[in-house]
Amino acid sequence: MPPTRTEPRRADAERNVEAILDAATELLADRPSASMADVAKAAGVVRATLYGHFPSRRELVQAAVDRAVAQATELMEEARIDDGPAGDALGRMIDASWLVLERHRALADTALDTIGHSELQARHWPLMDRVRELIERGQAEGAFRDDLPAGWLVATVFGLIHTARDEANAGRLDPENASAVLQATIAAALHSKP
Repeated sequence: MPPTRTEPRRADAERNVEAILDAATELLADRPSASMADVAKAAGVVRATLYGHFPSRRELVQAAVDRAVAQATELMEEARIDDGPAGDALGRMIDASWLVLERHRALADTALDTIGHSELQARHWPLMDRVRELIERGQAEGAFRDDLPAGWLVATVFGLIHTARDEANAGRLDPENASAVLQATIAAALHSKP
């Protein structure tokens, strides 16, 4: 059966969306004030195509954040953070988180300016839920401290990861060493005393 007329358009549209999000992620990281026209040019599409998918800069940034969260979730799945001892899974989770954040660390500032802290945090809830499950499992295993609420420990983990991003952006933390620094710091904050 020959393909329908809409199949090639859908494939083209998907490629355009990916090209736009790639361009936005790179361009807005380097030049937060880049215009939608700049993004369209970098993506190799006309402005009408860009606006057809993302009617505003806000929607474009939201989509870029959502894609980064989806990539982090995918990497957590690949890292099998639900398997094995919670302490080992925590290390794999930190590696996966930093890998995505390293790719998108400069974009985060643009996202904060464009959509604000509350919305940016809300878009991270799927990741935060996964980390909460890991921490609660570690508390039940006796690997993580249980004298503090799991929600506070989740906030601590995310706070430290984002502080590492800020320090790397400021040139005070080597991005190549950030995951190891995070592992040591977060392990010290979460692990229960013997």
